[in-house]
Amino acid sequence: MASFLLRLFCLVALASGCARLGQVGRAPAFSPPSGNDGRFLPSDYPLPEAVAGHAPSSASLWTGARKSLFGDRRAGHRGDILTVVIQINDSAQMSNSSGRTRAGSDKMGLPSLFGIPERINAALPTGASMANAVSTSSDSSYQGTGTIQRNEKLTLRIAATVIQALPNGILRLAGTQEVRVNNELRDLTVTGYVRPEDITRQNEISYDKIAGARISYGGRGQLTDVQQPRYGQQIADILLPF
Repeated sequence: MASFLLRLFCLVALASGCARLGQVGRAPAFSPPSGNDGRFLPSDYPLPEAVAGHAPSSASLWTGARKSLFGDRRAGHRGDILTVVIQINDSAQMSNSSGRTRAGSDKMGLPSLFGIPERINAALPTGASMANAVSTSSDSSYQGTGTIQRNEKLTLRIAATVIQALPNGILRLAGTQEVRVNNELRDLTVTGYVRPEDITRQNEISYDKIAGARISYGGRGQLTDVQQPRYGQQIADILLPF
């Protein structure tokens, strides 16, 4: 059984290694522009007729179209694009201290009771007496301290697509952005739910107004690959109990 598991592990490691060998000397490839689920392309969502605006009458120059001078260009329907502004500058610092001290002492004696203690004292060893029959004492002390300090700063902008308009008017958005420099690919992904009234006149929304926000910022390429531990080391860290 052990030899079978060893051979299986070697085959898995060999297969993963061969897949990685195909990337040697090549820059990481871009993902499809539509994302993983194919719903990020604005062309997949035709503009509703109600949003197209009304043609001006012969007696008026006013038009409510989105492309007019005073038209509302904010995203509000499936397929519309808006800009997500991610400006994270958070810091957290917590310090806890706790202490506990307890001391206890108990004494019990029976100096006299109808002459019974005197009779018992005569039978006890020299120095023993019922006047100090039981004496106990205890002490305990505990002290603990903990400190957490964290600083995060991130400034990003990404264009996202409205992929769903819920019945209550809430918009679901998703967007991806990839930038490749030399052989390193920077990947940014954002998803979540927003209210149309939170979108500014510049068709932008800040990350703190996105409900259920999922923001992923990372990369893949030669530098990221070097910073990651090998598969064998990751498996060993999980399986080894020490």
